[in-house]
Amino acid sequence: MEQLSFFKEAGQSRGIPESVLAYYPDFINEQEGTAVMEKLIRESPWTQKVVRMYEKEVLTPRLSAWYADPTTYDYTSLRKATPNCWTTELLAIKNSVEQAADTSFNSVLLNYYRDGNDSVAWHSDNEKALGTHPIIASVTFGQVRCFDIRKKIDHVEKYSIRLEHGSLLIMKGDLQANWEHRIAKTNRPMSARLNLTFRTVI
Repeated sequence: MEQLSFFKEAGQSRGIPESVLAYYPDFINEQEGTAVMEKLIRESPWTQKVVRMYEKEVLTPRLSAWYADPTTYDYTSLRKATPNCWTTELLAIKNSVEQAADTSFNSVLLNYYRDGNDSVAWHSDNEKALGTHPIIASVTFGQVRCFDIRKKIDHVEKYSIRLEHGSLLIMKGDLQANWEHRIAKTNRPMSARLNLTFRTVI
């Protein structure tokens, strides 16, 4: 596996509204995080979804894997699905994240960004199955990437957080209702990044 390259700068830029985001840069220590990342990349059943954009079907620029309680709906399609079963590592992280976020989760979406070409475009996690003001907890392993947010009604109001190896980002309040977020493509050399987003599908 390629040697990871981590930046040590502070993770949070100034002025980010605390009512919608909380950032914990050292939630999981570096050694444990690297071990978990390597195992999940090696053993997860990765898929690459096809989405429709501008009347064309395209592959999402990242790999994904969905784990959840057995009776959980696939929130992206509002249908019953057969999720992957929780692993020991994912359950341990989920328990720690639930304590930090003071809530419970029944699913986690893993996104594997292989290099700087992998990304996720501006969007909000505002599916009805997640509720009106969902709490979503995001754990990052590997390469530092910038998590950008911007106000839906005023794109001038925007912020960026450098998501560090082992960090936890909690999205809350009206973030999904009033803000968009992304992980942008970059031409800079980037190694692998693994992101775990814990959600409650209702």
